[in-house]
Parts: sequence; structure tokens; C-alpha cells
Amino acid sequence: MTERRRYVDTHVHFWDGSVIDYPWLEGASAIAHPHLPADLERARAGVSLELAAIVFEEADCLPAHALREAEWITELAQEEPRIRGIVASAPLQDGEGARPHLHALSELPLVKGIRRLIQDEPLGFCTAPDFVRGVQLLPEYGFSFDLCIYHPQMGDVLELVAQCPDVSFLLDHIGKPGIADGIMQPWKDQLRELAGRPDIHCKLSGVTTEADHENWNRDELRPYIEHVLDCFGPDRVVFGSDWPVVDMAADYVTWFDIVQDSISHLSAADQQKIMHDNGARFYRLEI
Repeated sequence: MTERRRYVDTHVHFWDGSVIDYPWLEGASAIAHPHLPADLERARAGVSLELAAIVFEEADCLPAHALREAEWITELAQEEPRIRGIVASAPLQDGEGARPHLHALSELPLVKGIRRLIQDEPLGFCTAPDFVRGVQLLPEYGFSFDLCIYHPQMGDVLELVAQCPDVSFLLDHIGKPGIADGIMQPWKDQLRELAGRPDIHCKLSGVTTEADHENWNRDELRPYIEHVLDCFGPDRVVFGSDWPVVDMAADYVTWFDIVQDSISHLSAADQQKIMHDNGARFYRLEI
């Protein structure tokens, strides 16, 4: 019997409001209920590949609960051993003041990287000296950094990464371009400029939720996905579901199938890189 090919999902959220507080879910009632590993299994039923590993992505909890969130996921991994990595939240805007939090996270072996959300902050937030310093600290703790922005912040991101040459960066959700409004520029040119730094990766995730949630179609997504593949190539693109946020515009299987269709012209080896190898390598997963 031929063994099923495996994949790594580099962008999964779990939450339970009775354990960790997520204020933003008050405005997202459709997905506000608990989402746990058993729910993920139901959501991904029918996908064509075997799930080898999960990377949990911090889910914008109350800042005071950020360390507890990482601890909770560490506990959850005892029940769901496919959780092989955590991208945790940290107050990088505190600069040197973020060290105690980063040290505490470094005591949790599953924590591989940090994401401090930028998307809801004003322009200039991630280029402020303290934030830049906070990001510069990450290699000392063995952490990478996930960039989660909206497309108008791409210029700031280019400035940030230029000041952090030793940090491994991964751009979440392809930089959240304005798909719903048909906006390609300047995102298109800025993405290519970002990809010019050879160690930066891009996560093929969160695309349907940047389109019109009710009326999107695959044709309008295609040029954005193709541009990502053209800029970063098969060695620096990683798959992520963004479950359960993906459910606000599509569902797990639909997004999985869109990605599979989008990379079907590539060799089997290159498809394996995008769906498995690149994510495992970037997040240093033990699988």
C-alpha cells in the first residue's frame, strides 16, 4: 500500500474562552465557541494528505494571558502530540523590557517563534526603536518572528527587516493584500522587494478572508497566490490553514484544495516543500 503524503499545518489557532480571554471574539460570534484538536480533526476530514504536525499560532488573547496561552498549548500538546510548535505572543514593543517574557517562553520547548500582531496598530508602530529592539532580541532566545500586517504596512515591514538582519522572518497571510477591493499595488512590488532577502519566508494562508467573505471566487485569488509563488519560489513558501478564522470566508478543506490546485503545476518534490518540508525546517519541528 502506498503511504499517504504528509503535510505540516503552520497556522492553527486553538482557543477556549473559559481558559484564556480573547476580547476580539466578542465581535466574531460565528467562531467564538471553543476550538480544540478534536474540532480540527472534524474540520479537516477529507483532505488528501496526512497531517504530520501542527504549529499553534498565538490567537490575540488578552496581553496579560499571553504566557498562560503558551503554557496551555504546551499542556494541550500532551493530548495532541502533533502539536510540534508554538508561535507565542510577546510584548516586543517594550524593547529590552520584553526580556523576562521571552526568557519565560524559552523555558517552553515547543515555543519556536514569536508573533506580536502589527495589523491593528498605526503606521510606524513596528519601526519604533523599542519595537525594533524587541525583534532584534529574538535570535538570543532561538526565536523566529511572524509578521502579521495589513498591506498598507508593507513599507514599515521593509524598514523593520532591514534593521534586523539576524532575525528569521515569516510573512503571515501573504501580507493581507486588499483582495476584496482588487488592490494589487503597491503590495505586489513591495512583496517582491521583501522576497529579495533570501531568508524571508511567506505563509500561504489567510487569503480567502482578505476577499469578500460572502462573494469571493477562486479566480480573484489566483493572481495573488501566483505572485507569492513567483516571488518566493517553492523553497520559501509554507502552507497554513488559519483555522478556524478561515471559516469566516471558507472552510479548512476548501482552502486546502485551493492551495493544492495552485501548486499542482509544480513537481512533486516542490509540492512537498510547500506542504511539509519548508514549514518543518523554518519552525525547527521535530517530526
